[in-house]
Amino acid sequence: MATFYLVEDSSRKIHVQVARQIARQILSGELSEGEKLPNEVALCEAFGVSRTALRESTKLLSAKGLIESRPKVGTTVRPRSHWHFLDPRLLYWIQDLEQNQKFLAQFLGLRKAIEPEACALSAVNATAAQRKDLSVIIQKMSMAAESFDYAEWTINDHLFHQTIFLSTGNQFYLPFGNILDTIFKQFLGESAEGGRFCLAEHKAIYDAIMAGSPDDARRASQELLQDDNQRLSQVTYA
Repeated sequence: MATFYLVEDSSRKIHVQVARQIARQILSGELSEGEKLPNEVALCEAFGVSRTALRESTKLLSAKGLIESRPKVGTTVRPRSHWHFLDPRLLYWIQDLEQNQKFLAQFLGLRKAIEPEACALSAVNATAAQRKDLSVIIQKMSMAAESFDYAEWTINDHLFHQTIFLSTGNQFYLPFGNILDTIFKQFLGESAEGGRFCLAEHKAIYDAIMAGSPDDARRASQELLQDDNQRLSQVTYA
């Protein structure tokens, strides 16, 4: 059964804090799909907030596709198929979960589906300036790997993939370099910390892009995304 706590005073808006608590319960499965939330009076008492704040939080959660409120029925958790997984705030809430590896492993599945083609497009369409940016980034990644600097590696690993998405020449790839910023940083951090850096695999992608070889870039990306190169390989993402 879901457990809610009094909202603490902070710079974060009250209704956002309430929404975050409810979202965590839904995303973690403590509140299951189709389950009815407690009524307004009970929730206001549990959180220590006004009805106005509670209603603002339910509006926020409804906008993310997590809940649905209907007259004479109440508020229920919507099926997972309605959740807006690419919404930045929802991604932040997922990142915030204590047990988030299932989501991160599913994100690896998404990367496998889209990233090799993005690398192939980058090999064809990257501008001179974008290729120069990749050169600087791969140099920084090399230095980070040599010094075992995980923080610096994570920053530049994120920039490496973001730059590739931006250099595809396809505007529909842009959200994966922008909107997914939060989950990219979390995933890449989980993948690198305590594991190997996969510098050779990244350099193979870089070399293929610089050589203008889409087939080689695609294959190099597929190699990087092999489960054995990811710390989350033991987590199912089916």
